[in-house]
Amino acid sequence: MAFIRLAIFGLIVLTVLFWLVRLYARSVRREALEEDWNEAAAEGRAETTREAYVEAGMRDYEKSLLRKLIWLVYVLPIVVVGLIVYLMNYR
Repeated sequence: MAFIRLAIFGLIVLTVLFWLVRLYARSVRREALEEDWNEAAAEGRAETTREAYVEAGMRDYEKSLLRKLIWLVYVLPIVVVGLIVYLMNYR
């Protein structure tokens, strides 16, 4: 029973951590896109509006490897805990 409580509490913590990391990564990417557009506009080479440029960049980010790597927030702790439980009980 204690293991189930630990698992549920752990998944809740991992979910909160996942969303915080995801929101932070999106925020950092959006800021970088906005700065890129500002630099391009200052140099006179901005071809689209700021909103269109940022939205296109965010669509590309949604398909990127970095976004998929954020799922490791769930995978790595579960694998490590599972490995520790296995090694402690069967060795």
